[in-house]
Amino acid sequence: MRRTYRMERLWDPQKTALVVIDLQKWIGNQYAPYSAEQVVSNAAALAATFREQGSMVALIRVSSKDLKDIPRPKLDSPAPPLNLPEGWDQIVPEMRVTETDHIITKKQWGAFYGTELDLQLRRRGIDTIVLCGIATELGVDTTAREAFMHGYQLILAIDAMTGFSETGHDYVKNFIFPRIGRTRTTQEILSALSGNCL
Repeated sequence: MRRTYRMERLWDPQKTALVVIDLQKWIGNQYAPYSAEQVVSNAAALAATFREQGSMVALIRVSSKDLKDIPRPKLDSPAPPLNLPEGWDQIVPEMRVTETDHIITKKQWGAFYGTELDLQLRRRGIDTIVLCGIATELGVDTTAREAFMHGYQLILAIDAMTGFSETGHDYVKNFIFPRIGRTRTTQEILSALSGNCL
């Protein structure tokens, strides 16, 4: 069944930023419902259009010199051991990083805590964030909640993100995102950027 939305005029490109979570060389291929390749392709298309419009593009990555600044809480379900390839913290080449992009380095799931992301957004008058990346139920969800609590308008590019499982992705999509923002497809966002309604 086709979704129907109350149509709203396109946001101001100068007050909107694309925030891309963790599309770096350490991503694997065990994701659902979208593959890493699909997510990277859709995110790259969004980034290219945002750059053409003169909008801010923020590429978020996890990085550490020695991994000693990564949180290490006691866990019921420990994370698998890290097997990091050479250049693991570099943004994937498909994103075609440009000099105008903002590279933000984080040390945990969310892109706001302990980083300059909020400062850079506010100093540019940004009030709306289009969010995408990997993984839906970790870095993307945490960043979305942080953005909501900071007062930003949120648009979630649902097919430019993916989860570690379809169940995890769908839970966030169906129960969290509707309470904190607007969920749209990459094509709907690109169409809106072309002058249509979102």
